[in-house]
Amino acid sequence: MTEADKTGILFHMKSTRDKILQTLLEKPRSTINALAEAVGINPISVRHHLTNLQMEGLVEGQEERHGVGRPRLVYVLTDEGMERFPTRYMRLANRLLSQLKDSLPAPAVANLFNQIAENLASQYSEEAENMSMEERLDLVKEILAHEGFSVEWEKKDGRYEIHEISCPYYQIGASHPEVCSVDQTLISKMLSVPASKVQCILSGASHCTYVIQPAEAKKSKEKK
Repeated sequence: MTEADKTGILFHMKSTRDKILQTLLEKPRSTINALAEAVGINPISVRHHLTNLQMEGLVEGQEERHGVGRPRLVYVLTDEGMERFPTRYMRLANRLLSQLKDSLPAPAVANLFNQIAENLASQYSEEAENMSMEERLDLVKEILAHEGFSVEWEKKDGRYEIHEISCPYYQIGASHPEVCSVDQTLISKMLSVPASKVQCILSGASHCTYVIQPAEAKKSKEKK
C-alpha cells in the first residue's frame, strides 16, 4: 500500500468537520463548493459545519477578488485551527533552548524568561490596576487560558491557590524546566505578590499549584 493510499483511508475515517479542517490545511482559501467536492457532501452541509467551526475560532472567512463582479468568500484555518495539526515546532523550540543555554550563563537565561513574563504582564497592568485580588485572579486565569493553560483558582484556609490543570509548556519543560518561571513570574507580577509553587506536573503531580498569601499582598501594598 502506498503512502497516498494510506492517507486516503485515514481521510475517509475522519469526521466531516475534521475532513473540512484537513482540506483547508492542504488547500487554503477554498470556497464552499470546493470544500463540498473535496469532502463529498452538499454545500448546505458544508456551510453549516463552517458556521460551527467559525464559532469555535478554528476557521475564518475572507473575501477574495476573482475577476469582474462581487468578491467570493473563501475559508482559511485560524492560528488555533492550525494548532489542531501535528507540527515540528516543539522539536525546534527544544533545539533553540538547548543552544540558548549552551551560549548564555544560567542567570542570563533566567532573566530572559522573567523578561518574557514581565512583558506579557505589562500588557495588562493598566487593566489590573484598580482590581481586587479576586478580580486579578480571574484576569490571570483569562491570560493563562489565552496562553494555552487550563486554570482554576480557589480560596482555601485563608489563602488563594491557583491550579494549572494542563500546561502548554509540559513537553518543553521536561527538558528545560526553566520555562516554568514564565507563568510563575507572570502570576506574581499580575497579583503584585509572590506566587509560591507547591507542586509541579514535572515532579509527578497531577497539576501545578501556586499558593498566594493575602497577608503578603497586604505587606506589599504597605511598602508602596
